[in-house]
Amino acid sequence: MGERIPPLQRLEHGLNRVTRLLAVVCGFFLVLMMVHVGADIALKLLFNAPLVGTLETVSYYYMVGIVFLALPFVELRREHVAVDLFFVKLPQGAQVVVYAAGMVLAAGYYGLFCFQTTLDALKATAQRETVMANFLFYVWPSRWALSVGSGILSLMLLLKAVAAIVRHKVDDAGDVVEGMT
Repeated sequence: MGERIPPLQRLEHGLNRVTRLLAVVCGFFLVLMMVHVGADIALKLLFNAPLVGTLETVSYYYMVGIVFLALPFVELRREHVAVDLFFVKLPQGAQVVVYAAGMVLAAGYYGLFCFQTTLDALKATAQRETVMANFLFYVWPSRWALSVGSGILSLMLLLKAVAAIVRHKVDDAGDVVEGMT
């Protein structure tokens, strides 16, 4: 019989897979944006015929997707801004409490952000929201990137808080900050 994987570890693994998938989507948007903008510039310079809607597509789809869908991946790699000058000097038990409290607080903030952006996305979807352009340009699908990215980030932060409490350990503790000894 195979080893039984603890539920917490399964949740972490599943959330990490979803996060990595979102990172791939962000990479796809990045490449697509490069090709789109490059083609727009080339067509404008060579044929004086730029692609219609490049600015709107870049602003409302590519950039929104790249920024908000990447938030969980940034947290997965532990690359959000952190100031742990005094944190690393605390005893391990205090680190767990402070870390878990910080994760719950951050999850609450992003949870509220997710809630509000989901309400906004539902409203935009119901109204089939558009922006003013020389053509009909729907922006309601891009509204969902905010709630998806912040929702997954909230779950990840809550899971990190639970993991720290259950394991009585903070995985992030002891990271060396550049320039400090």
